[in-house]
Amino acid sequence: METNPNLSPEASEAVVLDPQNAVLAPIEQAPAELVIPDLRAAIKAGDVAALEAIRSELHPADIADSLEYLSRDERLSLFLTQPSYIHSDILTELEESVRQELLPQLPPQRVARALIELDSDDQIDMIEDLEDDEKEQILAAIPLAERRRLIKSLTFPEYSVGRLMARGFVALPQNWSVGQAIDYMRASANLPDDFYDLYLTDSAFHPTGKLPLARLLRERRDSKLCDICEADFQTYAPDEDQEELAYQFRKYSLMTAPVVDGETGRLIGIVTADDVIDVIDEEAEDDMLKLAGLSGDSDVFASSLNTARTRFAWLLVNLGTAVLASGVIALFEASIQSLVALAVLMPIVASMGGNAGTQTLTVVVRALATKDITSATQWRFLMKELTVGIINGLAFAVIAAGFTYAWKQDLGLSLVIAIAMIANLLIAAFSGTLIPLVLERLRIDPANASGVFLTTVTDVIGFLAFLGLASAFLL
Repeated sequence: METNPNLSPEASEAVVLDPQNAVLAPIEQAPAELVIPDLRAAIKAGDVAALEAIRSELHPADIADSLEYLSRDERLSLFLTQPSYIHSDILTELEESVRQELLPQLPPQRVARALIELDSDDQIDMIEDLEDDEKEQILAAIPLAERRRLIKSLTFPEYSVGRLMARGFVALPQNWSVGQAIDYMRASANLPDDFYDLYLTDSAFHPTGKLPLARLLRERRDSKLCDICEADFQTYAPDEDQEELAYQFRKYSLMTAPVVDGETGRLIGIVTADDVIDVIDEEAEDDMLKLAGLSGDSDVFASSLNTARTRFAWLLVNLGTAVLASGVIALFEASIQSLVALAVLMPIVASMGGNAGTQTLTVVVRALATKDITSATQWRFLMKELTVGIINGLAFAVIAAGFTYAWKQDLGLSLVIAIAMIANLLIAAFSGTLIPLVLERLRIDPANASGVFLTTVTDVIGFLAFLGLASAFLL
């Protein structure tokens, strides 16, 4: 890419300073970071030419990244004064929290013009989380036919196939020939920008076949479409869960999937692989955040107040589990006073159990999400994790006992911590596997609730096993 003479030259590396300016750590800069000083200066000066130069030089994704580095006021000032930045390619690349913050502040007519340029699935993604009055203002500025299609899509449940589907696809009569299909597509001005599969339909617009574009181009012109298509394909209703659809895409390596009306069976849209990739990424990110007690709204661009609010509930629950664990310790207060070494060693047992349980829990939650664990394989998986727990328990029992003996020359104390270590790692493996399986059976999201139960079990069992054995055999 050519260098714009209006942009100041920057090095390919930058430095990050700690709060005391004491540490310099070189990092590689992204393209968006290089233009931040020029972008801020141009916004402050109202330099339209410089702003246009920056926009023309960068990919829309890099422009979106650069806007995310700006403050809320800087972004708003830029969007209100430069209509060219209110473009569909830029808006769709913005982080959702940033976009939802900006859209209500922009003129509805400008947002509507950007929406019209998008596919229907991207339109829904952009406006579905806005407040009702904000949504209505934008929809009112969209032409009637397009508005009706959008409103219809918004009636489908959140996280459903209907919210994900695109209404732009290629459907052809099943009795056409290859030549007719090619001639039609060459002459048509209304084809989607990108498509991979053609769908054959009968007179009632029911899908009867699926034909990859690559196969069409390899066939003779006089070949019938119905003779070369895939007749065995899965259709989906718009109210089905998009996570289940994503699983089907992953399992069968699909590029597109047809969506049919639940009542009439008519073909109403398709879902493409690029949208499913977004679903898979979102589900994986959501599971990862939930395991840490965070919601899907917890991102780096959320406000401090919102971030604190989303984390508070989880921390409050963890405070309760910590109090419970402290209650167990209080039961053995006299033992700890008699043998102070117990206070030093007991966090080791609980911590090892918590970490081992988290490892198992993470694997199980992800395996449940990808359907790698089923009712037929769950007990085999449990036995495997128990075996792993015993092996690691024995290994760390030897390490902990050796450390304890080297420190205190107390064989009894060394044996106690060894037995407690084996017991807690075994319980951690058992709990880390069984808790998410039970929650899944109860239709409770395992990613959202498993961590709380696991922390409680490993802390309580760890303290109880170590302090109980010490009280019984050493005092």
